[in-house]
Amino acid sequence: MSDQNPLFIPGPTNIPERLRRAVDVPSMDHRSARFADMLTPVKDGLRQVLKTQSGEVVIFPASGTGGWEASITNTLSPGDKILAARYGMFSHRWIDLCQRHGLKVEIIEEEWGNGAPADRFEEVLAADQHHEIKAVLACHNETATGVRSDIAALRKAMDGAKHPAMLFVDGVSSIASMDFRMDEWGVDLAVTGSQKGFMLPTGAAIVGISQKALKAMETAKCPRCYFDFRDMLSSNANGGYPYTPPLNLLSALPVSLEMLLGEGLPNVFARHHRIAEGIRSAVRAWGLKICASSPRLYSETVTAICVPQGFDSNQIVSHAADKYGVAFGVGLGQVAGRVFRIGHLGSMTDVMALSGIATAEMVMADLDYPIALGSGVAAAQEYYRSTCHAASLGASHAA
Repeated sequence: MSDQNPLFIPGPTNIPERLRRAVDVPSMDHRSARFADMLTPVKDGLRQVLKTQSGEVVIFPASGTGGWEASITNTLSPGDKILAARYGMFSHRWIDLCQRHGLKVEIIEEEWGNGAPADRFEEVLAADQHHEIKAVLACHNETATGVRSDIAALRKAMDGAKHPAMLFVDGVSSIASMDFRMDEWGVDLAVTGSQKGFMLPTGAAIVGISQKALKAMETAKCPRCYFDFRDMLSSNANGGYPYTPPLNLLSALPVSLEMLLGEGLPNVFARHHRIAEGIRSAVRAWGLKICASSPRLYSETVTAICVPQGFDSNQIVSHAADKYGVAFGVGLGQVAGRVFRIGHLGSMTDVMALSGIATAEMVMADLDYPIALGSGVAAAQEYYRSTCHAASLGASHAA
């Protein structure tokens, strides 16, 4: 029965029964008019979630990492200089991918638990008088540390430096769960995937592309074939794909979008905030520390929780899986063994969150952590009870 327990990892996320049924469709001819009729509304719905009117959207059969690779290979050339901050495992991995493609990455090292430092970005960009830096990279939500960066502040810093670099944003664990404003924030490439806020299986890398990025595509010289924007856009314009598409995911994406837009994006974001606040209330009641260095950086989709000195957070994750059949996220990179992560995005309710909090408490009690059994659950219950009326109003307005 343990396969019925909800996941508490930051992706892949829980798949609602409605979307499981939507994925379960027979094969179809992806060169047919039926496929073309399905594709256009999907891309239009994705534009609404990304909040872009002027941008293009492409969907590759891949995970978010494929979206990273597509974003840089279609807009940059070997030897180009880019600017990125390293403040978690996923910002590190994107930097590594860029370096493997022959790009010169100027790295701003930031403490894990902090976000993208807009002020330091502005200093570096202002000093780049010859505009050698072609792109700025940032993770909107650093999944390894549960840190949300202020992309609007980063855009303001770029504008303050009067620098023409493009802005590339990893929104894999934020888009469709946290507010993301592609046009307003001047994002040139926005990367996400099907397996997080869209509540679907892994296999669709979604990339939003600004007009500025499309223009850069004309002169970019990084090799690309499978991830070529040109092939994808030209095929999409005729209602098709340059190769076999992820048919089952594309069949289910309209249902995912209907669920998200039907709930109303503001309500989706409010739900994630409320669930996250309940979990953070539990962490405070346990007397533990959140990895994110300040409340303004708290992620609404994943909370990384620091364990006391002398404890190994990996044991929490393995014990939860072995004894209770529940999955939490391990610590990665510099925080391996020091944090465990509770994912709370996508298909998630306060009642589901309470089951994760209760399981984490049982695990820590089993492992002799200095916590009071029931303290975190009680704190979260009080928060959810006190905010339940507002959440119900939001849901009714969405309906």
